[in-house]
Amino acid sequence: MLHIYCPHCGETREEVEFHYKGEAHLKRPDDPDAASDEQWGDFLFFRKNPRGIHHEMWYHTSCRKFFNVTRDTVSYEILEVYRIGEQPAVTADGLAQGAH
Repeated sequence: MLHIYCPHCGETREEVEFHYKGEAHLKRPDDPDAASDEQWGDFLFFRKNPRGIHHEMWYHTSCRKFFNVTRDTVSYEILEVYRIGEQPAVTADGLAQGAH
């Protein structure tokens, strides 16, 4: 079972209190009214689903807030937790931003 830290309420709780909501940092089409069906289909249905480092959105049912998690999908290790609107410190290759 995962133990997840909620950046809003400041508590680490068991996974059963949280819901996975999909890939984080998805970019909507720039002009929704002019977007083609193919662009909307890509946005709504296609996800990266990588093996390894992945940025995910989660929801905490206790405080009713969304937040992001960087997690290794192979080991299930949670590398970081951060609020919506913030950028991850860990990149998809597992390095901290700005690290060489």
